[in-house]
Amino acid sequence: MAEGGAADLDSQRSDIATLLKTSLRKGDTWYLVDSRWFKQWKKYVGFDSWDKYQMGDQNVYPGPIDNSGLLKGGDAQSLKEHLIDELDYILLPTEGWNKLVSWYTLMEGQEPIARKVVEQGMFVKHCKVEVYLTELKLCENGNMNNVVTRRFSKADTIDTIEKEIRKIFNIPDEKETRLWNKYMSNTFEPLNKPDSTIQDAGLYQGQVLVIEQKNEDGTWPRGSSTPKSPGASNFSALPKISPSSLSNNYNNINNRNVKNSNYCLPSYTAYKNYDYSEPGRNNEQPGLCGLSNLGNTCFMNSAIQANLQVPGMSRQSIISTNQVKDGKETLSFSPS
Repeated sequence: MAEGGAADLDSQRSDIATLLKTSLRKGDTWYLVDSRWFKQWKKYVGFDSWDKYQMGDQNVYPGPIDNSGLLKGGDAQSLKEHLIDELDYILLPTEGWNKLVSWYTLMEGQEPIARKVVEQGMFVKHCKVEVYLTELKLCENGNMNNVVTRRFSKADTIDTIEKEIRKIFNIPDEKETRLWNKYMSNTFEPLNKPDSTIQDAGLYQGQVLVIEQKNEDGTWPRGSSTPKSPGASNFSALPKISPSSLSNNYNNINNRNVKNSNYCLPSYTAYKNYDYSEPGRNNEQPGLCGLSNLGNTCFMNSAIQANLQVPGMSRQSIISTNQVKDGKETLSFSPS
């Protein structure tokens, strides 16, 4: 423990300042330090150039590292929610943490808060310290009511989880086991890739994992068939439908009465007048083309004669005429 000596404090300050600049690398372990304790340590060693007047003063000696301000309840590893980097805690690489502990020790009854560096991002990968771990619920196939909660890093593998479950439920190493991902009351998915990480396997917060032990006769309690993943559809059970069968079914329905009903489906004749061609559109039929219909523009003609007021002309001076050209009716106006 360093309690004085300017040289010792200078070494502490320079060592930690250098280690704080360490780049994050996937798989490395970093440690959380309560920012209140760390600020007190900075005063003691004169970390900031503007704050050296109390350097080495025993009144600001920080004492053992105390992370109690980061913990929730009596759990030594359960962090308070919504903690913010550099405001609530400081992150130190393993070497920096070990140095601080060797100089000041750790508060009695507390454990180091170690976290892994993981990669995040689907396309652009970046490293980040995983401050909040993934909480998983673990149980045995024969007794799913006995659930034990453990926290894991997203970088931990399925094999790591299985070893932890074996330890919790005292399952011998020589005993053959299988691990299942339990979604609902009767929906299970095998976790059969031991090298896959929690992140790769898509395990989420509060996920239930079930370990199954092989029977003495070589069978498995859950059977030997591989279950389907959740949401998978049994497409083979659906009837195959061909265009010809659809046509036949339509004709059959169209020509018979509905079973147990006094009504019958009406028969409709398909329209055959919508063929499109350019130019001229001579194939248009009256009654199907809106204003191109000769019988519709007379309403527009009447409305214009009754309501249109043109500057410099009286309403009676407007003469509108209908002209038919290429099967279309147009309107023209002229003063009387």
